[in-house]
Amino acid sequence: MPTPDLTPFSLDGRVALVTGSSTGLGKAMAIALGRAGARVALNYHHNTARAEAAFAEFRAAGGEGMLARGDVTSESDVPRLIADIAASLGPVDILVVNATPDQPHKPIEAYDWAFYQQMLDFFVKSPVLLSKACLPHMKLQHWGRIINIGSEVVARGVPNFTAYVAAKGGQNGFHRGLATEVAGWGITVNMICPGWIPVERHANDPKEEKDGYRALIPADRWGLPQDLAGAVVFLASDSASFVTGQNLHVNGGMTVH
Repeated sequence: MPTPDLTPFSLDGRVALVTGSSTGLGKAMAIALGRAGARVALNYHHNTARAEAAFAEFRAAGGEGMLARGDVTSESDVPRLIADIAASLGPVDILVVNATPDQPHKPIEAYDWAFYQQMLDFFVKSPVLLSKACLPHMKLQHWGRIINIGSEVVARGVPNFTAYVAAKGGQNGFHRGLATEVAGWGITVNMICPGWIPVERHANDPKEEKDGYRALIPADRWGLPQDLAGAVVFLASDSASFVTGQNLHVNGGMTVH
């Protein structure tokens, strides 16, 4: 009998990029991928001090990689970003599309089109630009992982949040279409859909909103950034080679239906 693979989730020899990984969910996923053996590029755009602190935490957890500054919504900056990572770590094998702007809750009358456009830039334009930049290498080696970070809000139809919900819905459609388009090259395209997991940018959110959401979670606890670790490592690994076009909800049962 063949010897069983004792490290089915090993990412040794792989290079990963996690966009928006100087804080919150992105930082946790970057650390998880590094612990699984990948060399990881932690991406940020503006806050260098915060990014350096995140990278120090990543290195303290045993990770190997680099800080990669770049605007993931820029048609000129994305190819440069991917080239810089390739020059330092090697071409990107695992792309985790996570970067996000602020997401204020407002009634539709309070949003202007510029805000909708910002949401679309982060959640539709950025995944398109990043995927196009990474796909040539992935197709050449007949192996690749593209993991979009979505949200439960599309399934739940959260009110006073139309700009974010619409853009995340567009990202969902993009990843599903791309999954079938590139499956023949051994490339998988999946989406992790977290629930509301409080991170740094939620520090000033109204307590009544937090309490109201927390009371609805079937698992009876808040989600933690580390709860995404197993999901992202699984989808990035060879163990998920026949899983593509899927939405994996990580939200304690909030979207069971």
